[in-house]
Amino acid sequence: MFDEKSYSLKMDKAIEVFSKELSSLRTGRANSAMLDLIKVDVYGQQMPINQLASITTPEPRMINIQIWDINNLPLVDAAIKKSDLGLNPQIDGQLIRLPVPELNEERRTEIKKIIKSVGEKCKVSIRNIRREANEDLKKLLKSKDIGEDEEKTHEKKVQTITDDHIKSVDEKILLKEKEIMTI
Repeated sequence: MFDEKSYSLKMDKAIEVFSKELSSLRTGRANSAMLDLIKVDVYGQQMPINQLASITTPEPRMINIQIWDINNLPLVDAAIKKSDLGLNPQIDGQLIRLPVPELNEERRTEIKKIIKSVGEKCKVSIRNIRREANEDLKKLLKSKDIGEDEEKTHEKKVQTITDDHIKSVDEKILLKEKEIMTI
């Protein structure tokens, strides 16, 4: 039997990943989620910063990273500098201070492009899930598990689910762009 819900859940997961990526984009305010996508090469593996240190935001424009193992400090510092966040770490003992500068117009435009491309990737994932669902429907039709009418009904439902998810992505893109453009 065909179940649209499983495909809808896969699309939800794609949007969840997209939302996580969006939250890591800089908006001019200090936010520890900005560091979520940065991986540090330690102990022979890639690890997120929050597994190597405690991260706090004592002020609206400052992120503090308290490194637990002093040996990881240069690695975390290098990973932050290498990331496309455009932040400049300041080391103070085992503490890394990350001042979050105001966003200039050029950087805002750059971030908008990143938001659009990340959103586009998410939409492609959603469309791929739709294609997978439609292929499964064709297989069910071929094996005579469902009739043509049933296939068309399910196809319409899958399309509706897809449209809703893509609309949700578009809304998230607009919200994030608005947030970035607000000074």
